This record gives sequence, structure tokens and C-alpha cells, in this order.
Amino acid sequence: MLTYDQFEDLGGEGKFAVADEVIEPAVLAQQLPQLVAAARVGAGGPVVWGEDGEPEAVVMSTAQYRDLRGDDHPPAGVVDDPTVRRYATEPLPGSRPLDLDEWAANDPLTRELLDEIRAEERSEGDDR
Repeated sequence: MLTYDQFEDLGGEGKFAVADEVIEPAVLAQQLPQLVAAARVGAGGPVVWGEDGEPEAVVMSTAQYRDLRGDDHPPAGVVDDPTVRRYATEPLPGSRPLDLDEWAANDPLTRELLDEIRAEERSEGDDR
């Protein structure tokens, strides 16, 4: 889902056939299961919704969003559904735990904020 302004900025009206009617949120809620089912098989198009006929946002599939942005599609055989897709979560070689002091060392504002947070935590510990 994206705002209608984003959809327009990316040239959505020129790239997709969009119905003239703006769907009310309650109607969209009723139709959403069918829209998602259609999108999963590559059917249907973006749906514009909003209140009182004013477009506020657009519901579209991941593949449609890639088309809108001009992004590459995943290779054949890869599940194109973010709710199903799995990502590698293992640390990369050479990864190590984040050290806040090291991270804040090169930025005076971050160092100051970190010192303030630690001072607040110490004072809260004293109040208990």
C-alpha cells in the first residue's frame, strides 16, 4: 500500500488501468481477501481507496509495486510474497556485537545523548 500522492509521483495512472471510482475503506475491508487472492495469481490491478471520493491510498501487489518503480522482479521459482519469503539471518563473517561507545565515539551529539541516557538510568536506579 502506498499513498495516492506516491502513486501519482511514480506515474501510476499511466502505468496501470485504475478504476474511476474511489473505494470507501469499509468496502475495501470487505473486498480485501478477494483482492489479495487475485494479486497472488497475478490478476487484478491497483485499487484506489479513500473517503468521500477523495483518493488517499492505493493497494497493489508486490509485483505491481515493482512494475510501478521499475524494479527487477525475482528470478523464476522464487516466491514473490513478502509474507512467505525467507531471508538469511545468520551473521556475516567478521560480524561482531554492536558496541555503543565505539559507535558514539566519532559523533559528539551521539556521545552526549548516550551519556544523558546512562545518567538517567543511573538516577532511576538510585530512586528505587
